[in-house]
Amino acid sequence: MTFDASTCCAPRRGADNVPAAPHPALTGRVQHDDVLLPGGHFAMGDSFDEGLPGDGEGPVHEVELSPFRIDRTCVTNEQFATFVAETGYVTEAEKFGNSSVFAPAVLAGTSDVIGTAGSAWWLIVRGACWRHPFGPQSDLTDMADHPAVHLSHSDALAYCGWSGRALPTEAEWEYAARGGLAGRRFPWGDELEQDGQHHANVWQGTFPQYNSAADGWLATAPVRTYEPNTYGLYQMVGNVWEWCADWFGPSYYRTSQSRDPQGPETGQARVVRGGSYLCHHSYCRRYRVAARSANTPNSSTGNLGFRTVFRHLAPAA
Repeated sequence: MTFDASTCCAPRRGADNVPAAPHPALTGRVQHDDVLLPGGHFAMGDSFDEGLPGDGEGPVHEVELSPFRIDRTCVTNEQFATFVAETGYVTEAEKFGNSSVFAPAVLAGTSDVIGTAGSAWWLIVRGACWRHPFGPQSDLTDMADHPAVHLSHSDALAYCGWSGRALPTEAEWEYAARGGLAGRRFPWGDELEQDGQHHANVWQGTFPQYNSAADGWLATAPVRTYEPNTYGLYQMVGNVWEWCADWFGPSYYRTSQSRDPQGPETGQARVVRGGSYLCHHSYCRRYRVAARSANTPNSSTGNLGFRTVFRHLAPAA
């Protein structure tokens, strides 16, 4: 087992992949509370020049999007459990037999902690998966409304194939996250704790030694914690990273098409957006709406989930 930790945010699996199961056919539906967004023009990218150079958050460029529907929240444990119950799907973390868990949250015996994933705060834990998010001694009790985690890009696509939905493109994700607030850092404005309020589940304290959990959460929070943005979407930043459809390219914004961009044609890692409960200003500040990161498609961690979109909209009468 090899892991690559090119970022502090979420470790990566190496190339020793387990073949992904075929995407389940559309056999069932799960309730998705989503919002219709009209599309249109918006300025995509980092207006403050705050991103890491290798993340490629610039230049700011004009994008035009077609209308689409997007989930108000990340896919929850309850939703993912329905998918698994109907299809018998086995996630990549379950096939590998392990996944990456943030060290202070691990619930496992010492024999089940089989290494570190590139940094001391990420542990490779035997038996960690969506059913056991903190290790084999954890379960989903009282976590039905938390985001499903330890899901690879292939796992997310399998769920989408079953539910008749799709992963958002990176442009769709940022347009939705901004909630119509042009050029702002966050979905609510420019200050992380605007008006003295917690607006997102991110790290408080000194990373990684001490988390005061002043926002109420050490790890994941329920998906409808905090106020939604002006589009009615919850936790577009913080809580968990969200897979997007696009391959990642650090220079893509320089050549991106202006209409419904799809990302590079090929790549080695897929885009993830939104940051997570581990984000802190002392490291990468990737909890901003313009922030970008990426992970290999077979990777799974305790802070990585997804939300879905629906694009096949009937034309207006």
